[in-house]
Amino acid sequence: MDARFNMFDNETAMKFFKRFANAGMAVQQSPLPKSTQELVSLRASQINGCGWCIDMHVKEAVAGGEDPIRLHLVAAWRESTVFTEAEQAALALAEEGTRLADASQGVSDETWAQVRKHYDDDQVAALICLVALINAANRLAVIVHQKGGSYQPGMFAAAFD
Repeated sequence: MDARFNMFDNETAMKFFKRFANAGMAVQQSPLPKSTQELVSLRASQINGCGWCIDMHVKEAVAGGEDPIRLHLVAAWRESTVFTEAEQAALALAEEGTRLADASQGVSDETWAQVRKHYDDDQVAALICLVALINAANRLAVIVHQKGGSYQPGMFAAAFD
């Protein structure tokens, strides 16, 4: 199935995407490790079933030097030995922040405590913003059925240079 609507060929959507990409730059330029950014984006995208974003974040992570084994294990991070405690805290935040409707409390106090243990204020701010941004991106792509498979590393950034 093709995408329902070509967001990349629409003037209004592109104005929005430019501003969205600028918001994302604040996270990308933050002290939050790039590998953590990609792991969090990948996990939220898996939960939301966003093929486009899964494709993008796997390919960007590999291009950035991430170990493919770790990427294969993101969906089962609790049952894996390849993630640091800090990454586990970030992945838990990504899951709980993505599944807000599934949990009456949202992000648990336990997860919040682990995030605060491993990340400073700027990194926490970046994590929160990242979870919000990736969930918004997932919704945009899923609504229009933007399929994964054709993304090339750097493609999204190049569209807004």
